[in-house]
Amino acid sequence: MKQKLTSGIKRIVVIGSSNTDMVIRTKNLPRPGETVLGGTFFMNAGGKGANQAVACARLGGAVTFVCKTGNDVFGHQAYQLFDDEGIDPSYVFSDPKNPSGVALILVDDNAENSIAVASGSNSNLLTSDIDSSLDAIENSEIVLMQLEIPLKTIDYAAQIAKSRHKMVILNPAPAPSEPLPHSILKNIDLITPNETEAEIISGIPVVDEASAIAAAKRIAELGVKKVIITMGSKGAMLYENGEAEFIPSIRVKAVDTTAAGDCFNGALTIAISEGRSLKDSVLFANRAAAISVTRPGAQVSMPYRHEVDVANF
Repeated sequence: MKQKLTSGIKRIVVIGSSNTDMVIRTKNLPRPGETVLGGTFFMNAGGKGANQAVACARLGGAVTFVCKTGNDVFGHQAYQLFDDEGIDPSYVFSDPKNPSGVALILVDDNAENSIAVASGSNSNLLTSDIDSSLDAIENSEIVLMQLEIPLKTIDYAAQIAKSRHKMVILNPAPAPSEPLPHSILKNIDLITPNETEAEIISGIPVVDEASAIAAAKRIAELGVKKVIITMGSKGAMLYENGEAEFIPSIRVKAVDTTAAGDCFNGALTIAISEGRSLKDSVLFANRAAAISVTRPGAQVSMPYRHEVDVANF
């Protein structure tokens, strides 16, 4: 479903990963050394960057996606999918040496998941590719990134975007192996970690509301003035201008939580681009994410705008 752009829509650039997800649904997640039989298999498009780009596009955004895929069938399929979703694919670069990224995902009957990723061409998205994407960044208002591409590239893209007075949003997922460098944090306007990611960035374990506030305050001291910590079924905590507020999640029967965070971040970015307050943006993102978890798959689970607008929770 291609989107027709209308005047007044702020352009969003998503910089990140594109993967093909190979998913097995099974009764239980296998323990180390265990084989679980009887699962069902399906394959669909994924990758945190691509998921968030599709979420933005389906919710009404004018989206350009910067990524790198392999010169293989998965890469060619991804390019066509982005075009079909109404995403500008002009900056989807083809890597002649590395294969497209692949994720192996196990999902159990409780909608819990276990994921392993072979990054492939995602690991070869370089600062030179960001240089080749300057026109897209120049013509955008918001740049959204995640951590499935090299930190050096994220650092460089954040510097470029900030120097051009763009709003920079970082979803620090998957969880970094160590605290993020100050060179990145100082160029981020809004960061959206979950509890684990917030602990790694701040050094403060997030186990309840008080510790979430302490972690957000520490992250703000590190340079990011707006923080949203997503806390699963407990909702989200937003921290802005030294004030914290907790917003409850929407209770639904979850089928697959694989891309819930990606849907949340895409929807949050759309709401911000429309001029909504941070609180209203979180409320909108909660609605979109609640719909996404009732469906299997990653990109395919992302709701369209009319579905979010009419949802009755």
